[in-house]
Amino acid sequence: MKVDLIDLIARYKDEKKEINNCINKVLKKGHLILTKEVDDFEKSICNFTHSKFCLGLNSGTDALMMALWSCGVGKGDEVITTAKSFIATMAAIIHVGAKPVLVDVNEDLNIDANLIEEKITKNTKVILPVHWTGRICNMEQINKISKKYNLIVIEDAAQAMGSYYKKQHAGSFGTIACYSAHPLKNLNALGDAGYITTNDENIYKKIKLYRNHGLRARDDVEIFGVNSRLDSLNAEILSMRLKKLKVIIAKRRKNIELYKKLLKNVKEIKIPNDTKDEFSSYVMFITLCEKRNELQKYLQNFNIQSLIYYGTPMHLHEASKKLGFKKGDYPKAEYYCEKVLALPHHQYLRDDQIEFVCKKIESFYKN
Repeated sequence: MKVDLIDLIARYKDEKKEINNCINKVLKKGHLILTKEVDDFEKSICNFTHSKFCLGLNSGTDALMMALWSCGVGKGDEVITTAKSFIATMAAIIHVGAKPVLVDVNEDLNIDANLIEEKITKNTKVILPVHWTGRICNMEQINKISKKYNLIVIEDAAQAMGSYYKKQHAGSFGTIACYSAHPLKNLNALGDAGYITTNDENIYKKIKLYRNHGLRARDDVEIFGVNSRLDSLNAEILSMRLKKLKVIIAKRRKNIELYKKLLKNVKEIKIPNDTKDEFSSYVMFITLCEKRNELQKYLQNFNIQSLIYYGTPMHLHEASKKLGFKKGDYPKAEYYCEKVLALPHHQYLRDDQIEFVCKKIESFYKN
């Protein structure tokens, strides 16, 4: 039996007719940039997240950079964020000329809100929490801190589409939210894509101008912008897939419940639980495993795919050395990075495949 971690092949087989319809609909119009398809997608995201404004962009990384830029973040400013995320979170801060200030994580792998206040200086401008793998950070506490110190909150919701805290959607707690529609996300494009949401009209107008070369009209440049437009084909694909998102999340959550049931007696593997107020979309199904590397190799022997997501905290990458970070600075992030393992949980898995994975995990630890 083969158990794939990612659903892309199965999803293409399932959606082939719908994808072809999307392609035909867009291509026959002979126009692929900033068309009605993009407008329709942005409106549908606003409806889903209960946001006033949405803008489609070419990646979640660009969304982070434009969010920071639109809030006036630049040279001399400090941005507080988590020590455990994909490197794009910290890179976006670097690219706008600001300084990343990292904070260690909790057991839920999100930023420890109790450690944020001690990191604030006169140069702090933004708190940038990351809703890692779909689990929403402690936004109530983060927002209290932001109000106390008059700081901006930008949410990295790249992995949190469809996640809620007290029935409030991820990304709706701060000034602006950044999402990714990379192929590994639950709402995914046919390549790189991203988008932002905000209730601030001025931020919306700034990014709308900036993403399209700063053009007010074809030959009228107001500012020097960039090219970060969501293309029309991906917008149409995303609109089609957004209609299925709640069903996809429900199936993934059901699969994870089966994992919890089957692995409840395996003490060497920990599955973080949601609190009563959380609803995680589980973009990735992250477990904390003893002898993680050995377990992964063992599963590979049985054609079970898994992914270390991620094995290096942001401060220990080669690129981060120049920032003065060192091993031991963020011990919890370092500890959990040595244990994280993503297991297959996508919506096309059968129960017998999950049972097979769990039996092999149980067998590994018994032996």
